[in-house]
Amino acid sequence: MKLVFKEIFTAFMVLFAVIDIIGNIPIIIDLRKKVGHIQSEKASLIAGVIMIIFLFVGKSLLNLIGVDVNSFAVAGAFVIFFIALEMILGITLYKDDENSAMTASVFPLAFPLIAGPGSLTTLLSLRAEFAIENIIVAVICNVIVIYIVLKTSAKIERIIGANGINIIRKVFGVILLAIAVKLFAHNIKELLV
Repeated sequence: MKLVFKEIFTAFMVLFAVIDIIGNIPIIIDLRKKVGHIQSEKASLIAGVIMIIFLFVGKSLLNLIGVDVNSFAVAGAFVIFFIALEMILGITLYKDDENSAMTASVFPLAFPLIAGPGSLTTLLSLRAEFAIENIIVAVICNVIVIYIVLKTSAKIERIIGANGINIIRKVFGVILLAIAVKLFAHNIKELLV
């Protein structure tokens, strides 16, 4: 096992950009308003576990059930698309249940926002380029950053204020919508070829 700082840093930055936890702050705040509390530890840990497991068995698992990476990404693009619509239009598309605080920590926060199709397909791409132990360290570093952002989202909300949050939510909703469309367009093109 040889840890290479350059590989760790590159993998960390690529995953950080794809996960975009900073850009997801409005979504996190919006989810917390809907459900009252988000379990930061649980969401971070579940996202990290999903990413590390997918790093090892992702491609095999998708092949086993007869789904290719592009189909997986298209399905994830739909989920992200609907979350973006909720943010932009101020509507609720998914039904809340009585256990919603725990559920929100897993869905849609841990999956598909953090450990979503973008980050999972990125992990498969990184595995072709970098040593697996360096990718695991990069995932763990990202999970730590995710945990810090989730824990401090209430403070960030107080600093920005209600109007600031509304503006940021709409702007990031449009950005998330664009990411969903890009993810869909890129992968649907690969499916049709």
